[in-house]
Amino acid sequence: MASGFGFTLHATDGKARSGVIHTTRGDIRTPAFMPVGTAATVKAMLPESVRATGADILLGNTYHLMLRPTAERIARLGGLHKFMNWDRPILTDSGGFQVMSLASLRKLTEEGVRFSSHIDGSKHMLTPERSMEIQKLLGSDIVMCFDECPALPATEDQVAKSMQLSMRWAQRSRDAFGDRPGHALFGIMQGGVTHDLREESAKALTAIGFDGYAVGGLAVGEGQEAMFDVLNYAPGFLPEDKPRYLMGVGKPDDIVGAVERGIDMMDCVLPSRSGRTGQAWTHRGQVNIKNARHQDDPRPLDENCTCPACRNYSRAYLHHVNRAQEIIASMLLTWHNLHYYQDLMQGLRDSIAGGRLSAFVAEFHATRAMGDIDPL
Repeated sequence: MASGFGFTLHATDGKARSGVIHTTRGDIRTPAFMPVGTAATVKAMLPESVRATGADILLGNTYHLMLRPTAERIARLGGLHKFMNWDRPILTDSGGFQVMSLASLRKLTEEGVRFSSHIDGSKHMLTPERSMEIQKLLGSDIVMCFDECPALPATEDQVAKSMQLSMRWAQRSRDAFGDRPGHALFGIMQGGVTHDLREESAKALTAIGFDGYAVGGLAVGEGQEAMFDVLNYAPGFLPEDKPRYLMGVGKPDDIVGAVERGIDMMDCVLPSRSGRTGQAWTHRGQVNIKNARHQDDPRPLDENCTCPACRNYSRAYLHHVNRAQEIIASMLLTWHNLHYYQDLMQGLRDSIAGGRLSAFVAEFHATRAMGDIDPL
């Protein structure tokens, strides 16, 4: 296991856990939400602004960075942390999901995946070994093993074959990763929505041995109810003394439900993507700032929020700059959304530590059910 990396569990409340992931670049408070910096940037945000929202760790994307500007170029320029001016921990995904969802002319074999770039059509081959090489060049603090993530719906036989391939790739990822003090490698559980396949995958991963474990293959079209059904049992198959990471999730109620079921880490493009399309996440749910009812509203976006957008600007202003397609609209709404997500995580951490999670969750749902603040 990685030296300089560890996980301390401080409190539990039901299945929910709060603790700290220790890395050589700083601690990560859990449950943690990781903003996504796909192309070495969280869109519309400065790194210091992302940090100011409360984020302890960012996620980078192997697939996108290997295509542009290339991992080799980033390595020559001092690694991803220096390149993007972020000195805190970075987790990089393996590229497997993006190969499935973005690449064209995709050909899957035991060796890996051959595909054409969605940017320029250039040909590439991504294998467990190459994924480990790319993530090493980037200098990731937390590396994800290379896996195959089938889109749902799929037959149980298809999911089983895909999971078993991913487990073989997990062993190859572990072998290729080697001994890298200060850097951690996470395995990825697959198995769709089938209990026995999830258990088989977890046993295979724990036999190999990883520094942390992800629950993959969810939030790919199965719906929240099916996702929660899996999360009711899947985290329990994983070691209690290692971090548990749910990949690609999600909406605030997805996050709360995942934490209730024992998840420690999550990531999603949603808060930043929503910010660029005029959508804000608030304590009372989602707000579409493009709606004409905001054009004369002097109130803040969220009266409970202390982010710069809510402290310094009105809904009327945010409506105006969004309609005028000014860049500041994306900046302010993204900042707000990331702040809201980190505020939610802090609330979850505090409520778990204080044994008040049930009350926190009840209030979360009750407040959202009220809807957005009534218009003037």
